[in-house]
Amino acid sequence: MNTQKQNRADKIISRITTIIALIVLVVLLVWGGKTLFGYLKYEETNDAQVDEYINPVTARVSGYIKAVKFEENQEVKKGDTLVLIDDDDYTVQQDEASASLLNARAQVAVQQSNIKTAQSSAGVMLAKIGAAKAKLWKQQTEYNRYKKLFDAESATRQQLETIESLLQVSQAEYQAAKEDYAAAVSKTNDIKAQGEVLASEIERRAAVVKRNNLNTSYTVIVAPYNGKMGRRTIQQGQLVQSGQTIAYIVDRSAGKWVVANFKETQIAKMYIGEKVNVAVDAFPGQYFVGEIESLSGATGSRFSLLPPDNSTGNFVKIAQRIPVRIRLAKNDKDIDLLSAGMSASVMVKKNQPND
Repeated sequence: MNTQKQNRADKIISRITTIIALIVLVVLLVWGGKTLFGYLKYEETNDAQVDEYINPVTARVSGYIKAVKFEENQEVKKGDTLVLIDDDDYTVQQDEASASLLNARAQVAVQQSNIKTAQSSAGVMLAKIGAAKAKLWKQQTEYNRYKKLFDAESATRQQLETIESLLQVSQAEYQAAKEDYAAAVSKTNDIKAQGEVLASEIERRAAVVKRNNLNTSYTVIVAPYNGKMGRRTIQQGQLVQSGQTIAYIVDRSAGKWVVANFKETQIAKMYIGEKVNVAVDAFPGQYFVGEIESLSGATGSRFSLLPPDNSTGNFVKIAQRIPVRIRLAKNDKDIDLLSAGMSASVMVKKNQPND
């Protein structure tokens, strides 16, 4: 009786063991078949990461921080205020530059008035030339008359010399009037020439005003595009210098991509525009659709700080990696779940561009 029970138990154990072995065999066959199918149909690598542009936000002017308007890891929109820098110094410079510009523009009216005064003086000098010319003509006529009288011995030499001296005075007065007129015209031209200098000074001061306006506007630091802020390392009252990085922002508007480092033996049939399946370790079982955007012109090692030199005598042949940039579809509703630096696995179908 005990022997029968033992035989029955051995049979049950044998059956269970056989069933388990069959299940394991089926699982192994399915897994092996799936792996073999994937190996034959796809090129795959897990040496890949999600990437996107992470850009620094820098201060364009120096000053003390008045207020910080963002929090760490905050989503921001383009134009949102991030940091306010104390603008008192820049406002004073702005007012001073504006006042200097107003003063330069006021000088234009003064210059126009000086031109009119100089032109009036030139007109007076021109009238004096006419009067001096008439007086000279009269003295010349008087001299000619006395010269004839002297030649006819009807006038004395003293009278002729007196008239001649008056003629010379008239000639000098006429010459002086012409020179005064020329000087007045030259002065008018000089004042007009100052207008060009004044116009260039106005442009210079206008440029200074524009520069000061820009500096004042730079005291308000805004988000350059839609994105997500990184770590916050600044506080109110902190002094920042022009060009100093005050934060980092992840650019959401530029899209996301994956850089997959395939072995050089895997890229022979890849081409730009080919569809790609991307699996991210953070979301197992979920696939994202991508498209090959470009293949690197050199292996990743060639872009390193110290590229390897195979002529050193220590050569060991290793399959090199070629970075492949894969653009993720922007219309994917789950793409916002991905963050730069996440590890990913990429599968590219083995086919030719004309398949």
